Amino acid sequence: MGQGLLQIGLTLAVVLIITPIFGKYIANVFMGKTTLLDKVMNPLEKVIYKLADVNPQKNMTGRQYAYSLLQSNLFMGVLVYLLIIFQKVLPWNPNKFGAPRWDLTLHTTISFLTNTGQQHYLGEKTLSHFSSMAGLTFLMFVSAGTGLAVGIAFIRGLTGKPLGNYYADLIRGITRILLPLTIIGAIVLLASGVPQTVGAPIAVETLEGRTQYIATGPVASFETIKLLGTNGGGFFGANSAHPFENPSSFTNLIEIIAMMSIPAAMIFVYGAFSNNIKQAWRLFWMVSLIFLVLLWITAAGEFQGNPLVNSELGLEQPNLEGKEVRFGWAQTALWAVITTATMNGAVNGMHDSLMPAGGFSTLLSMFLHVIWGGIGTGIVYLLIYQYLTAFWAGLMIGSTPEFFGRKITKRSIVLASLVVLIHPIAVLIPSAIALAYPISLSGISNPGFHGISQVVYEYISASANNGSGFEGLTDNTLWWNLSTATSMLLGRYVSICAILLLAGTMANTKPVPAIPATLKTDTLLFTSLTTIVIFILSFLIFFPILINGPLAEAFRLAAQ
Repeated sequence: MGQGLLQIGLTLAVVLIITPIFGKYIANVFMGKTTLLDKVMNPLEKVIYKLADVNPQKNMTGRQYAYSLLQSNLFMGVLVYLLIIFQKVLPWNPNKFGAPRWDLTLHTTISFLTNTGQQHYLGEKTLSHFSSMAGLTFLMFVSAGTGLAVGIAFIRGLTGKPLGNYYADLIRGITRILLPLTIIGAIVLLASGVPQTVGAPIAVETLEGRTQYIATGPVASFETIKLLGTNGGGFFGANSAHPFENPSSFTNLIEIIAMMSIPAAMIFVYGAFSNNIKQAWRLFWMVSLIFLVLLWITAAGEFQGNPLVNSELGLEQPNLEGKEVRFGWAQTALWAVITTATMNGAVNGMHDSLMPAGGFSTLLSMFLHVIWGGIGTGIVYLLIYQYLTAFWAGLMIGSTPEFFGRKITKRSIVLASLVVLIHPIAVLIPSAIALAYPISLSGISNPGFHGISQVVYEYISASANNGSGFEGLTDNTLWWNLSTATSMLLGRYVSICAILLLAGTMANTKPVPAIPATLKTDTLLFTSLTTIVIFILSFLIFFPILINGPLAEAFRLAAQ
């Protein structure tokens, strides 16, 4: 127990040290300040701007920003869909893989385009190296860059600044943040035993005298951007539990830091833009406290183990089902909470094998959507909850609701409410339909309470653009591919459009002078109110699911 807690504590301490520094760097990149990479990237970006016919100094409105984002994402999605369909005739296909079914290809393309990484296939048995590199890796860069651009545009609008230029923000996010860190991370993983090749599978002779083929590929680069960009989709079906994706405790530490680095740093980016580091630290500790509570719940459940198994064995041991022994219960519990808190979706153990406490924490992380959250979008959801808190707090004390010295308007509240409500709509409606047809649609492998968790987890993972799953679900069917693709599109693009329109509205709202009654947003009281609002709006909406899923499963297990 002590060793496991020490591993968790050291990992989180490293994250705490680097995130404020990283946040300052990201803020400098998007605020146009001098950075270390200027001499290298300035000439490169000028060439890209010229080839793309982009004027980086031209500011966009919220509507223009959203239109440019949708247009570019549609083009890139169609391009990658065609690339996967025709992968058989394209290079770097040593296994001679043909095209997957059209619905699986559509689901895969939408999954990586929306920064979800949800997979209904085994990568090593489905996609060529070219499809993985030119298709999925490309989408992981641009989807992460898109989320980062949206987060920066929203922070600008919230603080009364012009929203900026979508194409310039996308390019800066890739060239100055994602690409350099991916190169460094890939080299570190490569030196740690993660393969990077476009060759054919390796043929080896087993002890039984048979021939076994071991799949390899461009794993190191794929793995790095998958974690850094909160994409989550694995090169192999076992994801980061596979020894070629995550071979040791050292790589596990590096990959956890990669998952948390940008989402956590974005809080300090907000502090730099708003010139209010005090509020950034309060938000950071608020989110950290919720995160630590969920981590404690998960770790306690895994350490106590399965009472039915322990009673049969006559001893007390942690729950080791679905885990890699090189990581154990502690690092698996930590990873499970981080990957759902950051909307990453990568796994180093099977979530379907978590104890009910772990299922509760992972589901709740995705329900709340603000415990670090996805790249760029996590800070947006957190700030929208603060915006709604300011609105309700202003009404309760009888003053005109304001946020950052600007009046909160009817239009902005409608848009903020849409961002909050689209998430449960994209989860609860398809979940109800699937559960109404348990034989023909749901595909659950575990009847009862755990089966409910399996179905809801798949849709919450899709809508939250997380991508992880309770892998006992039979999900590679026409229903699951199309329904989860719809949830991914709703959770991603409806939210983004509302976010950008809200950012434009806030940027255009005239500031009003501060008065003694003006509500301060950097106080402990306001931060506490924000926490209450988050749980009222998110937790209570999904509470019936938690009651009928992991909580009921936990009570039933305890009663046996």
